[in-house]
Amino acid sequence: MKYLHTMVRVANLDASLAFYRDALGLELIRTYESEQGRFTLVYLAAPGDSDAQVELTYNWDPEVYTGGRNFGHIAYAVDNIYAACERLQQHGVQILRPPRDGRMAFVRSPDGISIELLQSGSALAPAAPWTDMPNVGSW
Repeated sequence: MKYLHTMVRVANLDASLAFYRDALGLELIRTYESEQGRFTLVYLAAPGDSDAQVELTYNWDPEVYTGGRNFGHIAYAVDNIYAACERLQQHGVQILRPPRDGRMAFVRSPDGISIELLQSGSALAPAAPWTDMPNVGSW
């Protein structure tokens, strides 16, 4: 058995690519479009880790998606939790659970998918402004 990918349905492909690719830093692996099925699949992965992919499924005919906490989250290890959160903020992403502990943060995609960021290796020393930021919303 081999892990292939996690599929997430998205309502706006451009907004989702801006989040997953541009803000989060995932790399585009491949795209597949089906005119007959009226959908587009976009596969992304963390740089250097193409075995763990996220599949964005965009259905061309509008649908309303509702999410639940039963999905959980997608998690990524990052080299520097503070730099990753700064990059996300620069792209307009709200940090819902700031990395006050130098170890863990949460954000949400444009479709409400919870994304966990974990510091690779040991936690970084607590630092401002992160130590002073409260949790926001649910993550």
